[in-house]
Amino acid sequence: MTKSARSELTVGQLARRSGVAVSALHFYESKGLIRSRRTAGNQRRFTRDTLRRVAFIRVSQRVGIPLAEIREALARLPEERTPTVEDWAALSEAWRRKLDERITQLQRLRDHLTDCIGCGCLSLSACALANPDDRLAEEGPGPHRLLVRSAEEPAKGVAKKPAGEPAAEGCLGSAAG
Repeated sequence: MTKSARSELTVGQLARRSGVAVSALHFYESKGLIRSRRTAGNQRRFTRDTLRRVAFIRVSQRVGIPLAEIREALARLPEERTPTVEDWAALSEAWRRKLDERITQLQRLRDHLTDCIGCGCLSLSACALANPDDRLAEEGPGPHRLLVRSAEEPAKGVAKKPAGEPAAEGCLGSAAG
């Protein structure tokens, strides 16, 4: 057995070491998140740095990063060596703004959910307190008071509100009833 063959992991070894099911590893491979080589007997062999990549995938999924973004990030890592702390830091920094936005949205949901559902009407379009005259319908479907959009990302097909116009207060504010 060659030294490189001993340094590689079978799919079962990778599953045991990473705590991830073999089927999930196959899925990650099919999505281009990890790579393996095939032996003469068509068995998968993974390099040891795949352990770190699998850990990165799992942590990224846990914080809500979509697999497509994880794949893009992993594509920027070097294939010929184990990624360094600096490599991982650069990837996580790229996601910091998105994670901060997601945290803000979740906090707004938590803070306003009781107000919306608490009144008992359960109708965001008809709620006289939170959305009089269904003003939010002009912004299209969705929970507009919860969605945090950056200044350069207005709602699709919606003109920006004139400067100085007060924001609506209260509930989640969807145009859907």
